Amino acid sequence: MLPEVAMWMHRRTSAASDWPVEKLLAAKGANLISVVLPARNEEETVGSIVAEIRRELVERVPLVDQIMVIDSCSTDGTAAVAAAAGAEVAAQDAILPHLPRMSGKGEALWKSLAVTRGDIIVFVDADLRSFTSSYVTGLLGPLLNDPEVGYVKGCYERPLITGSDRVEGGGGRVTELVARPLINLHWPLLAGVIQPLGGEYAGRRSLLERLPFVTGYGVELGLLLDVFQTAGLDALAQVDLGRRVHSHQSTQALGAMSSQILLTSWSRLQRHGRMMPLEAPATELTQFRRDAGGVGGHDVQVSDVQVDERPPMIGIPAYTDSRRSILS
Repeated sequence: MLPEVAMWMHRRTSAASDWPVEKLLAAKGANLISVVLPARNEEETVGSIVAEIRRELVERVPLVDQIMVIDSCSTDGTAAVAAAAGAEVAAQDAILPHLPRMSGKGEALWKSLAVTRGDIIVFVDADLRSFTSSYVTGLLGPLLNDPEVGYVKGCYERPLITGSDRVEGGGGRVTELVARPLINLHWPLLAGVIQPLGGEYAGRRSLLERLPFVTGYGVELGLLLDVFQTAGLDALAQVDLGRRVHSHQSTQALGAMSSQILLTSWSRLQRHGRMMPLEAPATELTQFRRDAGGVGGHDVQVSDVQVDERPPMIGIPAYTDSRRSILS
């Protein structure tokens, strides 16, 4: 491990238990805090997450000022369940509707900047089955206690659960097989980031609004690399949140996710001056399933894994107008 990485890990890694809520409340000052859950068809889990945040961090102690669920075109009762549990709910496509429509998790996160009030924004996935309010307090700790920290990633143990089978440490397959090797090869100073693709992280609005957001699965990697490029390694911190249990996707779905991770890294290598490309990468992914009636005994499936991207929110006039009205 590079000495700089070891030093960063020592200085910038903590545990959720290091940040008791009373300490955070004393450090909060005038900061407004928004918690954002991007959600698509998560009616089974979103309500309990919202209720936990409201009970522990709004009603018991006044730490969180806003719980916002961005409903990403759900076809189930996600929006109703979230609202009943006490969240503000905004439909993704109803936010900044004058802009061309895009889809994906990153789109929901980017649009959340336009409907949240917080100076600090905490992002939490809505499919968690292991959520406790310490996820939020852990992520807030470094931001509220050190003005030099601008962005905090959560890290955790990730079991792989398939039916009744459980493999400890078996989760995070795309991280271990794709993202971590890429980071170590091209961004070695980020080698100490334990969960680069984890869906729980927090940042200062003043930083987030100046970053582009990949609209699909590459959003976490894109933000990490752009924060590093924009603010430097010492602006990053990570907090051990314990254990993360959530729903898992099929190997085929993970292939599409991996493709978007690779395309996102390619775009950052080019944009940050780390390579000189000779041609643009292809954006079609061909996958196969065994099927006696298919070509060569296989069913061929081709999907478009192109990575779309939103520009920094600070450059959107409707956003700057709304922020001006909020601050006036």
